[in-house]
Amino acid sequence: MQYFKKQTAAALDEAINQLSPGVSPGAAELAAWLEYPPDPTLGDLAFPCFRLAKAMRNAPPKIAASLAELLADFPLGEAKPVGPYLNFRVGEDYLLNRVLPSIEAAGDSYGSSDEGAGKTVVLDYSSPNICKPFHIGHLGTTVIGHSLKLLHEFAGYRCVGVNHLGDWGTQFGKQIVAFRKWGDRETVERIGIDELVRLYVRFHEEAEKDPALEDEARTEFHKMEEGDPENLALWQWFVDVSIAEYKKTYRQLGIEFEHYTGESFYIRNGYGQDVVDELREKKLLKLDDGAQIVDLSDYNMPPCLIVKKDGSSIYHTRDIAAAEYRKKTFDFAKSIYVTSSQQSLHFAQLFKVLELMGYEWAGDLVHVPYGTVSVDGAKLATRSGNVVLLKDLFRLSVEKVTEVMNEKNPDLENREEVAEAVGVGAIVFNYLYNSRIKDINFTLESALSFEGSTGPYAQYTYARTCSILEKAAAAGIREEGAVLSHPSEAELLKTLSRFPEKVKEALDSYEPSVVTRYAIEVCTAFNHFYRDCPIVTAETEESRGFRVRLTRAAGTVLRTALRLICMKTPEKI
Repeated sequence: MQYFKKQTAAALDEAINQLSPGVSPGAAELAAWLEYPPDPTLGDLAFPCFRLAKAMRNAPPKIAASLAELLADFPLGEAKPVGPYLNFRVGEDYLLNRVLPSIEAAGDSYGSSDEGAGKTVVLDYSSPNICKPFHIGHLGTTVIGHSLKLLHEFAGYRCVGVNHLGDWGTQFGKQIVAFRKWGDRETVERIGIDELVRLYVRFHEEAEKDPALEDEARTEFHKMEEGDPENLALWQWFVDVSIAEYKKTYRQLGIEFEHYTGESFYIRNGYGQDVVDELREKKLLKLDDGAQIVDLSDYNMPPCLIVKKDGSSIYHTRDIAAAEYRKKTFDFAKSIYVTSSQQSLHFAQLFKVLELMGYEWAGDLVHVPYGTVSVDGAKLATRSGNVVLLKDLFRLSVEKVTEVMNEKNPDLENREEVAEAVGVGAIVFNYLYNSRIKDINFTLESALSFEGSTGPYAQYTYARTCSILEKAAAAGIREEGAVLSHPSEAELLKTLSRFPEKVKEALDSYEPSVVTRYAIEVCTAFNHFYRDCPIVTAETEESRGFRVRLTRAAGTVLRTALRLICMKTPEKI
């Protein structure tokens, strides 16, 4: 609909200036004023004429009627006044000769753009804490972040995905103490991160009875900071074991990172101290009860802590170092951080400090917050061991999908691969369906439904398009013809025409749910078309060829939309 909007706005601009020279704000502004009517029977686009009432000194209904007269010969469709609105209906010629051919010509690139050509975007997302389980609380940053990466790549940006691992801090002193007291290398190698978690939980249980363990842990971490080779070797092993586990989950999600550059990278290479020295040189550091801070009271924010009383660095120090390093290394046009909304203040402080340091590119830093997630209200806490592990949730989901497949389609090829695509996809789709800032209470039963606004429903609809195309090919139907004989055909084409606009909206708002919800719109429109219009058995050769073309176009758009939200698209389910 972008082209239709653009042409409609240009025609409106000309008509408004005919009625009242110099009143039109221009075609670009008029395009932004165009709306989608809540009732599609009214039209495909609506222009609110009350926006012009004051400047044109006339009542909105009269303005609408006058504009309709001037646009009586609008080549792309019909313009009709309805009260204070001027409604536009897309013409058949536009749908058949503009929309459908553009999808066929572009294929999987339909909806893409060159907006980001020559520009780099750095995306900081997922970033689990080493030695901690990958639980459902990490799902938000991981799938929102990766979807935003896919959307930016689709818009022509060069994207650098950074996994900013939480791999430094006193918790590693605790892990070292726990391992030496109650663990062994063979068990960790065999069991993996679950054994590290068990040891970490045990440390806190034992420390409640023996507080001296906390001092012992601080000592071991201090030895790490001082470069103790034995502790650093143990720490590196913990990191390797953890990343190997995380990569299993990333494989299921189809995610790869360009860099695993955690907090330790900036501390061990001296970048943290460089930040402290730079802040001091720029006279931004202040002493506050033994700690070193940047005072942000003039900006209605608490002080930004840079160095703690004991002389150790903190998150802000490392994040400032990371931002500087990424700018020097990648020269980004944007640097995006996908983290919980609970960290909004942290990033507001970070961006302000970088601005005060004189970096103009601080304005290119973007925090993308998201809400919390629970499973049937369960709270997540690593220390107590009360977690919902993502791998367990994926496994349970895949098992349930397998049970359904065994009953409905026992002869399906690649059943394990398909079950994983549907089971994992159900969880991802469910998470990305709502606005990212909303808190989510996840229930597996609703996510796995093959009806309603779910991942399985979307994947099944895509598989249906593939099945129809397979049958059409077997029947020797040629994909040609252009004739609209049922309203459902037109509605499907209109829905497909909105994809580039939805991609742009998702990109500008950093909101993958725009694409997720649009995918359901495509599914709904296609299934209405499938219900109303025989395809392979249509009465005429022209209808059969055209409806097969339309089916392929719907499959193309749906496949691309699902890919942009980290979903796999099996051709058979």
